[in-house]
Amino acid sequence: MQTQVGLVCCSPLVEEAVGEREAHELARMFKALGDPIRLRLLSLIGAHRNGRREGAGVCVCELTDEFRVTAPTISHHLRVLREAGLIESQRRGTWVYYWLRPATLKRLTGLLAIPEPQPETLTIGMGPPPEDDRCSTPAVEGEDL
Repeated sequence: MQTQVGLVCCSPLVEEAVGEREAHELARMFKALGDPIRLRLLSLIGAHRNGRREGAGVCVCELTDEFRVTAPTISHHLRVLREAGLIESQRRGTWVYYWLRPATLKRLTGLLAIPEPQPETLTIGMGPPPEDDRCSTPAVEGEDL
């Protein structure tokens, strides 16, 4: 079963709040990346010359030797990455080939990007903008923010 993950580009987390539905989709992707084996699998697929070419892919037989876990465990982790929308696969005879989904990775990259600060505009005769104290909390000395 292949899950279709929305690929609408998103604003960086620091610019715009993430909606509830999008948060669930993104959490699934980040959760998939939160396991060291899955993170390595994604990296191995991406580092392979065919891992970034849609439809080409990397044979699972080339991935299993890199780990000290069984082939069924590798298959499980690859399924989690696929269901999270991070990779795609295709069965060719006995073997399954995997490749990255660049649009999904670009989405995550955009989400984690820190936008460049915009230069302040000079407003003549208006003074500084009013401060909104409703949500500000004074920093406590020695406390990391």
